[in-house]
Amino acid sequence: MPAARRSKVLTLFWRFHRWIFRVSGGRMGSRLFGNTILRLVTKGRLSQEPRGVMLYAFPAPSGHVVVASNAGADRHPAWYLNLQADPVAEVQVGREHRRVRAREAQGEERERLWSEIANRDQSYAEYQARTDRQIPVVILEPIDKMSD
Repeated sequence: MPAARRSKVLTLFWRFHRWIFRVSGGRMGSRLFGNTILRLVTKGRLSQEPRGVMLYAFPAPSGHVVVASNAGADRHPAWYLNLQADPVAEVQVGREHRRVRAREAQGEERERLWSEIANRDQSYAEYQARTDRQIPVVILEPIDKMSD
């Protein structure tokens, strides 16, 4: 299956998915095409308001890994820029909420994670081929568990 491209249909699909996830309290929509989906809530770097996004997540020994691919666009996604301004965020996986601190994987760690992710989902290699920027790999490490 070819890698997704940004489109109105894809945008509508993700909005609907986010709505289902939110109204079900995370009981529905936490898995998609065999992948874990998490809701990441960052603080807007300009607005300082909460900003939520649904992302594919990959397991890491100390949390989750997400990829700032932006479907191979030449600019970083807003959520990544928000995390650069303030690395503390919230994730929801299923019904569980956690505060996390984000950090970008570097060097050997990034290469290892990128290789694992690209082998698991070929779309990421295609996204990288679409852009000259190095696509960031972000590790979301739990700070503490939040009450529901």
